[in-house]
Amino acid sequence: MFIRELFRQKRFTLSFEFFPPKREGNLDGLFATIQELSALKPDFISVTYGAGGSTRERSLEIASRAKKEFQTEVLAHLTCVQSTKDDIARILEAFRAENIENILALRGDPPAGTEKFIKPEGGFSYASDLVAFIKGMDFFSIGVAGSPEGHIEAPSLVEDIKNLKRKVDAGADFIITQLFFDNHFFYRFRDRTLAQGITIPILPGIFPILNYKQVERIAGLCGASIPQSLANKINKVRDKNEEVEKYGIEYATKQMEDLIRNDVAGIHMYSMNRSEPVQCILKELHLPRSPR
Repeated sequence: MFIRELFRQKRFTLSFEFFPPKREGNLDGLFATIQELSALKPDFISVTYGAGGSTRERSLEIASRAKKEFQTEVLAHLTCVQSTKDDIARILEAFRAENIENILALRGDPPAGTEKFIKPEGGFSYASDLVAFIKGMDFFSIGVAGSPEGHIEAPSLVEDIKNLKRKVDAGADFIITQLFFDNHFFYRFRDRTLAQGITIPILPGIFPILNYKQVERIAGLCGASIPQSLANKINKVRDKNEEVEKYGIEYATKQMEDLIRNDVAGIHMYSMNRSEPVQCILKELHLPRSPR
């Protein structure tokens, strides 16, 4: 099913994100996690796509197998990095052959060792170009990324939302946000997108902090700010992973409670390929999952 149809049928959607393991080997551990979280009946799961297509084949394998084994809709990520238009067309045909109907279209981060994105020869410069290309195939429902605090390369949040509008105008059906830890940023983002005429569903991306190192790494990679109260609490127990995880789960639960009260279209959870934290959070929540 196209994800755009899910939004027409449901007032709230729940989704989980997974990534291909970096090390070679079997995928049994990942699929055990997907199976455990599939029992929570997500509306779809997403599978990330390694920088420069580094996990291209595994991403396709995971997406295809998950859909077949767990009867769960799958959102496959796709980036512009180091790919020509012909490369992208072949990848999309491979997804289509496996009945993967939903694509998250991303420009992608620069490959490791480079500081900025460079358009591949014969490829795309922007995610909006990729969206338009996928739209032309007339087979996929298309999602795009949004940044509540602004993309780290954007000169301003205003310009970033204008870029988001270009992706929407090119054919995007829904938006999944980058992670954030202060809901104020999401509400401001939602208001500003609406002011720009963006009316497609926006799913807030929630990331439970599970260890101290994540905090520093995340802040550096995507520019997500850490509220001082959260930073202080995590810093006090930085050497006690169990305590950090406990507080991270509590914090994410409160974030989601507040978002649900404020009528979000759904929530997208970054699982980090672990089922227990997600299960702990959802056990404490009442999700508004009735049909429209």
